[in-house]
Amino acid sequence: MDIQFFGAAKMVTGSNYLIKTDKYNILIDCGMFQGSAEIERLNYENFPYDPRNIDYLILSHAHIDHSGRIPKLIKDGFRGKIITTKPTYDLCKIMLRDSAKIQEADVEWENRKRQRAGKKSIEPLYTVEEAEVSLKFFETYLYDQKIIVNEDIQLKFRDAGHMLGSAIIELWIEEKGESIKLVFSGDLGMPNRPIINNPEYIDRADYLIIESTYGDTIHERFGQSAEKLVGIINNTVLRGGTVIIPSFAVGRTQELIYELNKHYEYNESIEEYMKIPIYVDSPMAVMATEAFQSNSSSFNKEAKNLILKGDNPFVFPNLRYIKDQKESMALNKYEFPKVIISSSGMATAGRIRHHLKHNIWDEKNSLVFVGYQAEGTLGRIILNGAKKVKILGEEVAVKSEIYNLQGFSGHADQLMLIEWIRKFKTKPQKIFIVHGEEDSSNTLAQLIEFEFNIETIIPNLGDKFIIKKEKVEITEGEIMEPSVLKKDIFEELEDIYIQLQALNKRKDQFTDPKLLEKDYDTIKNILINLQQNLMDLNMILGK
Repeated sequence: MDIQFFGAAKMVTGSNYLIKTDKYNILIDCGMFQGSAEIERLNYENFPYDPRNIDYLILSHAHIDHSGRIPKLIKDGFRGKIITTKPTYDLCKIMLRDSAKIQEADVEWENRKRQRAGKKSIEPLYTVEEAEVSLKFFETYLYDQKIIVNEDIQLKFRDAGHMLGSAIIELWIEEKGESIKLVFSGDLGMPNRPIINNPEYIDRADYLIIESTYGDTIHERFGQSAEKLVGIINNTVLRGGTVIIPSFAVGRTQELIYELNKHYEYNESIEEYMKIPIYVDSPMAVMATEAFQSNSSSFNKEAKNLILKGDNPFVFPNLRYIKDQKESMALNKYEFPKVIISSSGMATAGRIRHHLKHNIWDEKNSLVFVGYQAEGTLGRIILNGAKKVKILGEEVAVKSEIYNLQGFSGHADQLMLIEWIRKFKTKPQKIFIVHGEEDSSNTLAQLIEFEFNIETIIPNLGDKFIIKKEKVEITEGEIMEPSVLKKDIFEELEDIYIQLQALNKRKDQFTDPKLLEKDYDTIKNILINLQQNLMDLNMILGK
């Protein structure tokens, strides 16, 4: 068996790893390269393997740097299964379609230039239709389900705490009578974040592939960044300015909405005039928020409790969702103080560029970054201190106040990454360090080797490594005790009981004629599935 690294090697983009056994070819992620023009050209190169020979693609989460080349993979011949979590599939339905629209729009603009210059036209990486076709190959599963892929391959998704549906991949492969366990961290999150659960810890692995986006950085806590954001908004409002927040449409935007909801709706000390309009200006963010609402079973306890009490954490009086382009353009004509949350998160495309063009030259305004800014992106250029930037063909002065709130990052910092490895009861033989720029990966590698005395490897793009079983000492705690298993089941039963009680208290709402007219079939299907699942549990107990 071997593993080859075709993306996210000494860079934070394009995740794509190939595992070859004597029988099967397995891909982990198939992400798009994002960043400078040089890096993005990699998207248009042929895959360094034949997609027709790939049996399975296991997808860790929906972010485009992990999923963005899936339609191209299928366009080039892949006919296997794409295995992922249900929320990831729901978000991919939005993100891959949106990515395809961007591909088509960019190519249409480029071809008009080429036509005038007498050059040959080009094709998009993939079309909306090809993105739609790719969605037919998905198979979805829940966290913690043991998935029997075939007689030689089993896997389990564990919550990575990075975004809705994000997964750590536990992969067991049987080859020539020998079982090897690989663990892919995916993108790990930070603990104690809004909406989503904390990252889960893993007991053992023979080999670990771990991200290192912030392998050389220690974040401030999420709560600190949330407090700072409120302070920035208040200070900007008092001087009559606007706060611009480039934000990833999926994940980060929903977390910001959730936190602002808590601040404005539950804080009685806020004067009414300070409840300024918050605009979410991104059609994809609006759709993604709807996908979040339909996957509330994956939320953490705090978010679930809000919903069980009848509160929608993605709606509050001074929040406005913008879909229409005319409304979006009008925002830059409004002179009153406001907050505009818009994608893309690295300011590489989308409506955010228009808002930056119209606002960053004014010192009354504030620009707040709430996520990673890759090399070569407009966001990184501004963070690096540029005094002037080119936006949509026009040179614009950078005079607004610039903030970088790293506590909002969806990626684990150095302390969390080390703590996550420390929790392994049986440590890996080797650790491959990916999804990080060179300085970050090198720093994390040195720390791991010092702390755990485990060999680390930072692969280059295209590097191949043989994976084989070496004798590993099994430490105490490898086998779960019955008491631990019992506690796990009791907690699940208690959670179900609480949710059924909450529904019972609100049962009169089910007879609302407007609700029944709009959602009767959906409600009926959910109740039928619930009854079936409960009946299955009773059948198991009756065996």
